Amino acid sequence: MLAGVSTGGVVLSALIDAADRDYRVLVLSDGVADPAPETQRVLVDKVFPSRAHVIDTTVLRELLRSA
Repeated sequence: MLAGVSTGGVVLSALIDAADRDYRVLVLSDGVADPAPETQRVLVDKVFPSRAHVIDTTVLRELLRSA
C-alpha cells in the first residue's frame, strides 16, 4: 500500500519496484500528492492503474472490514 507527498518521485519509484517484484500494489489516490497538478493527474489516472490498484481510503476501509 503506497501513499506519500512525492507522487512523481518516491511513490512512482516504489510502485515500479514493487510491481517489478510481483507484489500486489495498492495506491491510495487521496493519500498521494505532487506539487505539479498535471503530474499528479497523469500518474494517478493513467500510469498507476497499469501497474497497481488505485483506490481511495474509503475503499481501503471497506477492504479492511471485510478481511
